[in-house]
This record gives sequence, C-alpha cells and structure tokens, in this order.
Amino acid sequence: MPVEETFAKLCLSGAPPSDSHAVKSLVFKPKTAKTATPIPIVVVALQSTTTPSPLIAQVTSLKDPRLARDELFKTFFNCNSAKEFTLAYLPNATSEFKLLMDSNLAQLDGSSDLQLNDTLFIKKSELCKYLTPFESSRQVVDFSQEVKKEEPKKKAPKDKKSATTTPSQSALDDAKLIGITVDKSKDFPGWYSQVLTKGEMMDYYDVSGCYILRPPSYAIWENIQRWFDERIKGLGVQNAYFPMFVSSRVLEKEKDHVEGFAPEVAWVTKAGSSDLEEPIAIRPTSETVMYPYYSKWIQSHRDLPLKLNQWNSVVRWEFKHPQPFLRTREFLWQEGHTAFLTSEEAQEEVLQILDYYAGVYEELLAVPVIKGKKTEKEKFAGGDFTTTVEGYIPQTGRGIQGATSHHLGQNFSKMFNLSVENPKGKDEPRVFAYQNSWGLSTRVIGVMVMVHSDNKGLVIPPRVSQFQAVVIPVGITKKTNDEQRQHIHDSAKDVESRLKKAGIRAFGDYNDNYTPGWKFSQYELKGIPIRIELGPKDIEQGHVTVVRRNDSRKYTVKLEELEDRIPEILDEFHDALFNKAKELFDTHRVIVNEWEGFVPALNKKNVILAPWCGVMECEEDIKDSSAKKDDGEELEQDDKSPSMGAKSLCIPFDQPDLKTGQKCVKCDRDAINYCMFGRSY
Repeated sequence: MPVEETFAKLCLSGAPPSDSHAVKSLVFKPKTAKTATPIPIVVVALQSTTTPSPLIAQVTSLKDPRLARDELFKTFFNCNSAKEFTLAYLPNATSEFKLLMDSNLAQLDGSSDLQLNDTLFIKKSELCKYLTPFESSRQVVDFSQEVKKEEPKKKAPKDKKSATTTPSQSALDDAKLIGITVDKSKDFPGWYSQVLTKGEMMDYYDVSGCYILRPPSYAIWENIQRWFDERIKGLGVQNAYFPMFVSSRVLEKEKDHVEGFAPEVAWVTKAGSSDLEEPIAIRPTSETVMYPYYSKWIQSHRDLPLKLNQWNSVVRWEFKHPQPFLRTREFLWQEGHTAFLTSEEAQEEVLQILDYYAGVYEELLAVPVIKGKKTEKEKFAGGDFTTTVEGYIPQTGRGIQGATSHHLGQNFSKMFNLSVENPKGKDEPRVFAYQNSWGLSTRVIGVMVMVHSDNKGLVIPPRVSQFQAVVIPVGITKKTNDEQRQHIHDSAKDVESRLKKAGIRAFGDYNDNYTPGWKFSQYELKGIPIRIELGPKDIEQGHVTVVRRNDSRKYTVKLEELEDRIPEILDEFHDALFNKAKELFDTHRVIVNEWEGFVPALNKKNVILAPWCGVMECEEDIKDSSAKKDDGEELEQDDKSPSMGAKSLCIPFDQPDLKTGQKCVKCDRDAINYCMFGRSY
C-alpha cells in the first residue's frame, strides 16, 4: 500500500473541524558543495508561526537553508513538486533528513485537530504517532527565539611579515558610514547593494523580490523611454495598454509558450474572502493577452502591419535569489508586439529593433554589447528565433542578457487564428500573419551600475542621468562677509541658469551648513557626472573648475565658453566610460578551439567564443562539464549566484573565420559556427 494511503487512513474523515489549527510543512535545502549530498530540513509548524531560515541554520548547524525546489522533492521523497508535498511522503526519504517541529504545535493538546492542507485533517496525537519512526531526526524548536550573533573573534597579534585574509578586508580602509563601506573587488554583492541604496537609486520593499525605484533610477528609465519611444514611433509603432490580468483559459491556450513561464506565473485566486471561479494570472508577458484581440482587429491584409507597444510592468515570481534590477518579481519594461503580412517584413523589423537596443546600451548607457542569435535551447518559448544583445560584467566575468527581439513566425497567429484573405485572390489559401515581440526592461539600470560604478559610489552616464551637473560655491570661509557670500551665490546661480537654458540638466547646492568637501563626496556617491566649482578666485579670473566623476579629471572652462564646452565635456565623459568598458569586454572575450583550454579560460573571468556543432545535447554537456575548476574539482554551487556552468550566450552575428574541418569544442561533430559561452546572470 502506498505510504500516502497509509497516512490518509490516520486522517479524519467527514467535514473538516471548525476549530482546527492550520499547519504548514516546509522543506529547506542547505547550501552544499556539488559533490556532497544535501540534508533536507523538514519543518512542521503552525501556519501562524514564522520560521526564519537563519534560525533554522542555527538549530541544525547547516549552512544557508533555502526553500527547496521541485527537483529535491523528486529525488528525496519521490514527490512531484513542493506544492504536492505532505508529511505522507516522509517514509519515501532516500537518505537522512532533519525534522523540526514548532514548539507551539508540540504544546497543543493531543485531541487538537490539525489542518494539514485543504483536504487533510488529523488529530495531534495521531500525527505524533506517525512521526515516531523519525524520532532520531526530530527536534522541537522555539521559532520565537532570537538568532545568536557570532561572537567576534579575538584579534591575533599583528605580524608585520605576513598578512592573513580576514572577512573585514572587504571593508574600505577610509570608508565612512555615510559612504560605501565595502570594496567592489572583494564583496561585489555587498558593494552593489550599498551603491544602489546609498546612491538613492532604490529601496527595499516588504514583499521579497520587489523594490522601490527612487527618482534617480526612474529618471534613467524615463530618458531611455524617451529615446526608444521616438525611434519606434518612427517605424510606425503606436503605444497602447492592455490589462495586467489574463484568464487561465487564455494563458494555457499556447502550450509551448506557457511551459516556458509556468513556474514564474503569479495567480490571483481570491477576491476578499471569496474564491474566484477561475484563477486569474498576472501577466508574465502579453502575447496571450493581446493576440486574441489582434485576430479580432485584423480582418484584411490591408489591416497589416499592426504595430503596438506597451510601457508597463510584468510579474514573474522568481524563486531564485532576487537581485535589484537584475532579477525581480515585478519589473518595468516595454513590450512591442507586431504583425506583418510577410516573413521578410517581420524579420527586417526584428533586426531594426535589435539595433535600437544596442543603441540604448552603447549610445545612452556607455555599455558595449554583442549582437547575436540565441540557440534553440535558449530562444523564446513558442518563437521561431530570438535575437539578443549580450553584455559583460567585468568584476564577476559573467555575461548578461541585455534585451531580446523575437521573430515568432506564424506560431501564435495559427494558435489565435490571426489570418487574412490572400492578396492574390479568394481562391488562394488564407495567410497567417508573421509576428514579432521584443522587450527591454529596467535590468539595463543594474547592468549600467555594475559596469561603471566604483568604491566612491555610483557612476552614471550623462545622457541618462537625472542631473548632469551640480554647481557648488566654494571658497566661503568665516572671514567671508555677507556681501561676498551673496556675490558668490549669485554668480553660481547665474552659471546654473545658463546651463539649464543650454539644455543641461543642472542644479546648484547653496547650503552653507555643509562644507564643499562633504558635498563633493555626497555627489560622487550619487553619481552626478560633473561638478562645477565656483569661488572668489574663479569669479575674478572669469572661469569655473569642472571635475569629472569617473576619473576626477579637472577642466578649467571660461565663463563665456560655458554653453559650448560643458556639452563637450559630457560627451567626452560618455566616451571615456564606453571605451574603458569596451576594452575590458574585448580583452575578456577570447577564442578557444580546444576543450582543454575552455574551463581555464572561463575561470579567468572570460566569456568564450568557441566552435560549436549546434546540437542541444552538446550545449547542455558544455554547461555541465564547465561547472568544474581546471584542476578537476567541482565548484561549490551557491543558490545566491548564477549557475557556475557556462551557458550559451548567443551566436554572434560578427563571426570569426571557421576553419575547414573545424570540430566542435566539446564533441567530435563538425562545427557549424562560433558560439559565445559564459557564466551568466
């Protein structure tokens, strides 16, 4: 008899008790080296009890436990998914596990009724009997206790001859609490979080994986939006808005498409206290939302092309470790959806949009990208092919997908019956429309920050920065009288006014409560591209001092040349950022023809151009095999970071010459092209 049936016999039958206590069963997976077998942690607690993972780590002495994914349930408990799991599956365990019981649950009377899920109810006494075989693994835990803080280690005597590495070495020697306190090169995640929050780009929200975009970051998005919107409207694209909700009936109409997003779809199942008759999904993307109406609106080939774009937000309920801007549960984006009569028209637009995406990165954000085509494995679910722009994060050596433009072919038009009468005549078969979809999200902001910013704070390219220049009066001392102070301030305000009239996004800081040095540091932290200093000597000599944020380079600009020279300095600033980032990308994009050199090159923070056969099984083998060090030892997997194996990033449009008879980098098949591989976000 299956264990599930055995367990069911212990449960109550009939109507559920009205005074039952709701109980949750959670399974956590600790952080474990890839070569080791993880020890699952099963937590049985009252629904009202908070079960913080740091406390679970403390009582089990296991590292960084996270809610387990479906793969663990299949491997350890022969259960298809986390959603399906109940305590009935415990006897299926294939290896040891730890069982933590909530002390509040343990203290309930044996006659108490427990609600395990919507259909299973059991007496507390019966549950305890059922768990008796697992007594050696069971531990009663008071989840209200505080997590113990690690006692600081005693400092060892300083040895001038040798320097040992300690965790505190990631702290900057001269860091003040108001500024960045960790080194980008030593604690990249900690640095990234501080740069965003202290630079006032974002703040954390009380829903995990969701973030508040503060004015400086939203202004960047607005500048990108204006640039891109102008160009797509030049192609005849119009902006529209569709509802964020989609019925399960419509969402599930296109199976291949849905399977690609199914794990990330968030569902609305209640309105107030009432269950909805049909669950409603929050859009992860809008193909299935929009295309039923495309088929309604397009009645003739004369209605084509139809080109619509939305500026909206979507929700993808990621279970991976969220990262601001890069991997969030709700994010802003644009999504274009177009329909054409011919494949040629559609494919032409795909590449035109991709050029615009490259322009966003290179012309606005000063971030170099590689244009290419995704492999069949990595393409958009339900599409014919996907084109992409791929970036590179120098500090981690990882690639990152920047934006994608998809040719959907006729796959969706056939599913949604988006067809028109053949222009050649009624006797010819009807023509299904050729469709595209393309999207760019606020991920661009995270990429920009990671590539350019430094240990002083944000570095924001001037073409997207909320403010491009700050004017700061200097040289005001205790000896400065009120008349002199007013003259300096008035002169600075005149510079600010002239810059604004010239189209420069400038502001002035005339607060005398803070020293100029404090202001310099504050605006470096916030990434203002240039600061303009004006003091008594500058006024007397008829110039201002301009300091560039990225490298502290100083310029002396005559007041009469202000309107002409400042835009030039801003352009020079942009070019300097781009050239530095491009040099790092170019020197860390290496060609590797033989497998023996693949992993060593990868471990040197490179992305790799390698000859490849185009076979999906080989692509998967490359990813699995490259999750090892060049000495053969496997890297420790970390749920907080991306996969350590190299995935295919794209097949670049700009291809190295493929030698006659060139074999695939991993297998014995002939190579058909060079593919770019890398560890990736």
